[in-house]
Amino acid sequence: MRERETDSREILRMLITLSIPTVLEEILHTLLQYVDTAMVGRLGEQATAAVSVTTTITWLINSISGAAGVAVLAMISRAVGSGDEKRIKKISEQALLLTVVFGAVTGGISIVLSPYIPVWMGAEEAIWKPASVYFTIVSIPMVFRSASIILAAAIRGTKDTRTPMFISIGSNLLNAVLNYLLIYTARLGVTGAALASAVSYTVSGVFMFAAYRKKEKLYWEWKGFHADRQILKECADIGLPVLGTSMASCMGYVVFAGLVSGMGTTIFAAHSIAVTAETIFYIPGYGLRTATSTLVGISLGENNREKLGTVSKLSIALTVGMMFLSGVLLYFVSYPLMCLFTPVEEVAALGAAMLRLVAFSEPFFGLMIVLEGIFYGMGRTRYAFLSETGSMWGIRILFTFLCVTVWKLDLRAVWYCMIADNVCKALLFTLPAKKYIFGKKGDGIWRE
Repeated sequence: MRERETDSREILRMLITLSIPTVLEEILHTLLQYVDTAMVGRLGEQATAAVSVTTTITWLINSISGAAGVAVLAMISRAVGSGDEKRIKKISEQALLLTVVFGAVTGGISIVLSPYIPVWMGAEEAIWKPASVYFTIVSIPMVFRSASIILAAAIRGTKDTRTPMFISIGSNLLNAVLNYLLIYTARLGVTGAALASAVSYTVSGVFMFAAYRKKEKLYWEWKGFHADRQILKECADIGLPVLGTSMASCMGYVVFAGLVSGMGTTIFAAHSIAVTAETIFYIPGYGLRTATSTLVGISLGENNREKLGTVSKLSIALTVGMMFLSGVLLYFVSYPLMCLFTPVEEVAALGAAMLRLVAFSEPFFGLMIVLEGIFYGMGRTRYAFLSETGSMWGIRILFTFLCVTVWKLDLRAVWYCMIADNVCKALLFTLPAKKYIFGKKGDGIWRE
C-alpha cells in the first residue's frame, strides 16, 4: 500500500513538473498575443482586418505541423517508456524530415496563394494588398515555424517541457519588442508586424533545432539519413485523424462565426470578444494535456497498465479541479474582463453574461481536454476525430443554425449550443476511457 502511494505521489509530482512549463508557456503566449493584437489595433480597423483576415488559414496551416507533433510525441514517449534508444533516434530523424518537408511545401503553397486568400476570405478590396503582403512575409519562414512545433513535440516526448517553454517565451518577447520598433518607431505598420513575426518564428525555429540536436536521447548521425517508411506510416496513422479534427473544427468555427455575425454588429462584437476573453481560462487544461500525453505514452512503452490508470486518474482530477477554479474566477471577473477589451457598455454587459454562462461548463471542457490528451498519448486519434467532428457539426453547428435562422433566438441560446457541444465531447471521451483504461477490458489498450 505504501509503495502504491509513493508511486502515485511520484506520478503526481511528474505531472505537475511537466505541466507547469507548458501552462506558463501557453499563458504568456496568450498574453503576448493580446499585446500583439492591441498594438496592431492602434493602427486602425483596416490594419486589424488585414492581419486577422488570414488567421483561420494560418491556424489550418499550423494544424498540419501540429498533427505531426502529436504523432511524434506519442511515438517518442512510448519508445522512451520501453527504453528503445534506437527507435527513439529513428523517430527523431523522421521528425526533422517531416519538419523540412511540411515547412517547405506549406510555405511554398502559402506564398503562391497569398494574393488570393484575402479575396477568398471575403475581405474588402482596400485590405487585399496589405493582407496579402502580411501573409506572404509570415509564410516565408514556414520551415522554422514547423520546427517550433514538431521538434518541440519531440523534445517534450523525452519529458523535457522546460526547454520548449524558454524558447517560446523568448521568441514571443522578441516579437513584442520588434512589433513596437517596427510598427511605431520605423512606421512600417502592418508590414512591420509581419516582419516582427517572421523574425521571431525564425529565431524560435533555429533555437528549437539547436536544442533538439543537443538532446542526447534524440541525437542521430547525419550519415545514412533517410526516410523510414514504417515510422512515417505510423506517424500518418496517428497524425492524419488529428489533422482531420483540426480541419473539421476550423471549418466549423468559420460557419459558427458566420451564423453569429448575422445576428448584428453588437451581438457579434460581444460574442467575439467573450470568446477571446475566455481563452486564458482554459489554457491550464491544455498545458496539463501535453504532460498527460507524454506520461501515457511512457506508460504504454513500459507496458505498465497500472501506471497508465494512475496517470489518467490523477490527470483528470488535476485538470477538472483547475478548470473548476478557473470557472469560478471567470464567473466573478467576467464584466471587468470584458471592459478591458471594449469601452462599449452594451457589448461588455452582453459578453459578461455569456462568460458567466460558460463558466459553469469549464470543468466539462477540462474533462474533454485531458481525455483527449490521454487518447493522443495512446496514439488512438481516430476516435477523437469522430467524437470531436460529430459533436461540432451535429450539435454546435446544427443547433446554432436552428436557433439563429429558424427559431430566431438570442445569443444566450447560441452559447448554450457551445456548452452542449463541450459537455457532449466530454461524455463521448468518457465512455471508452471508462471501458478500456479503468474497466475490466483494459487489456484492449495494448492491442494496436
